Amino acid sequence: MKAIRVEEFGEPGVMKLVEVPMPEPGRGQLLVKLHAAGVNPVETYIRAGTYARKPALPFTPGNDGAGVVEKIGEGVSEFRPGDRVYLAGSSSGTYAEYALSGVAQVHRLPEKASFAQGAAMGTPYATAYRGLVQRGGTQPNDIVLVHGASGGVGTAAVQIAVARGMHVLGTAGTERGRELVREQGAHEVFDHHATDYLASIKKATGGRGVDVILEMLANVNLGHDLTILAPRGRVVVIGNRGRVEIDARETMSRDADIRGMVLPNTPPDELASLHAALVAGLDDGTLRPVVGKELSLREAPQAHRSVLEPGAFGKIVLLP
Repeated sequence: MKAIRVEEFGEPGVMKLVEVPMPEPGRGQLLVKLHAAGVNPVETYIRAGTYARKPALPFTPGNDGAGVVEKIGEGVSEFRPGDRVYLAGSSSGTYAEYALSGVAQVHRLPEKASFAQGAAMGTPYATAYRGLVQRGGTQPNDIVLVHGASGGVGTAAVQIAVARGMHVLGTAGTERGRELVREQGAHEVFDHHATDYLASIKKATGGRGVDVILEMLANVNLGHDLTILAPRGRVVVIGNRGRVEIDARETMSRDADIRGMVLPNTPPDELASLHAALVAGLDDGTLRPVVGKELSLREAPQAHRSVLEPGAFGKIVLLP
């Protein structure tokens, strides 16, 4: 089968499309024929060798994908060959024609969702739900701000928040991105490049402030986020690319929290609950993953460059 392989850590060009042996599912595993694979920023850090956890070389990148069950290993009773599924984890990597996953990493993909949309679920929607609901502790009627709301995690967060009855504010850096955020149901949208956008957000809350902020770029925004929080507000840090200085008094005066998260820290029972909620959202149509760009497997280096560019617009997927 064809797969992307990384023989050494480095720039996007280290990813090569090669022939590799077909994997076989072991006990508790499934082999899935992939129709789409999701591309996430974290995979660029892993490829570059700058992520905290480095895989053994060589490896095939990717944790997200969607396709059809090809084979099941011993002890698997939840799925059968031919089932449509999305993957939220893989032991063999998803930038490939086939991928191996444990049964807990495989989830039903409703017929109304495309395979490309399924490939957007594993990391972006799980991260958005984890940050918004499980770490953010949001409730209906809360005022929520999604920074960078036009990207894969951002659009997911807007859809989830709207479906759960929250008042949703979003930011994006381009007019095209802001229009996308409005289309997902955000009640008000702001240009985070505008000099007065923080004052505009505070005004939109009637001066009270925001209950929960989902922060995709904490090194740029965290210090400013604290100034627009409501009493007992929370900032959930989802993304960060450097050090940041804050005024801790902004947390003291509000009894505010800064809560970090990375998806691999999610306990198994909470992860299962999370994906049950996501599948239900796909089923009832409240969750509608936005695919911004589709590329071939051979174009994986281009995908890794694009996923880090400003002005994110939906999800980037690879088509085997």
